[in-house]
Amino acid sequence: SLSYPRLLMALPLSSRRLSLPVSPQAAMTKLAQWLCGLALLGSAWAALALAPPGLQPPAPLRQALLPLPVYLLVAFGCYSLATVGYRVATFNDCEEAAAELQEHIRAARADLRRQGLRL
Repeated sequence: SLSYPRLLMALPLSSRRLSLPVSPQAAMTKLAQWLCGLALLGSAWAALALAPPGLQPPAPLRQALLPLPVYLLVAFGCYSLATVGYRVATFNDCEEAAAELQEHIRAARADLRRQGLRL
């Protein structure tokens, strides 16, 4: 008998789903996940930073909380820029696809020359 990992590896890639298929309406998109997270963090920040006068946190904590969204936005921008730079630097070349494209270009040029077009 096959163990579960071996059985899983014996299946074709298209049938290796471990979770049940979810309808598009029930699936939470990445945008919705980010927006829910931002709403949660934003409401927690607003509750702490904009508290009524009787429930305000100590002054040093309040001074650190007020500029926190700006710091987080700058940190997110730096992370995004670093991620894009890393992905561009480690982008793989597709030698086979490049050769195939060059062959298609040669074939198209030959076909155009046969039809009387000068290149």
